[in-house]
Amino acid sequence: MDDCTIRKALPADADGLSQCLDAAYAEYSARLDDLPDMTSDCAGKIERHDVWVAEAGGRIVAGLVLVLGDGFMQLANVAVHPDHRGKGLGKKLLHLAETEALRLGFPEMRLNTHAGMPETIGLYTRNGWSQTGRQRNRIAMKKVLRD
Repeated sequence: MDDCTIRKALPADADGLSQCLDAAYAEYSARLDDLPDMTSDCAGKIERHDVWVAEAGGRIVAGLVLVLGDGFMQLANVAVHPDHRGKGLGKKLLHLAETEALRLGFPEMRLNTHAGMPETIGLYTRNGWSQTGRQRNRIAMKKVLRD
């Protein structure tokens, strides 16, 4: 992985995070007409949730959004800019998410993804997530965490 720093997002990161998410989801948006909006209100997400960014060369190249659930941590978004994919950054962010969930006392993580995004389903599956349900194109997944 190239020289990259992962840190908690700051309010000033909202625009950079939004641009990164736009780039990360562009290929999916082009082929999926029912993809939920994953890029709006980055400032609000940073304010309300546990948001992390990866920065390289002075720009945000990945983002992670975690939402506290009732007895679980929701992985709301993990996205890597296309220029930085294939370098292990997504896996590193997933590990960070699990570490944060355990630190906060959550024994389980959950997420929803789109059936038309087999790349992300594969990433999650390779990292120990299992499918728990499907409603139309929405795939629900979970991972039970261990210390």
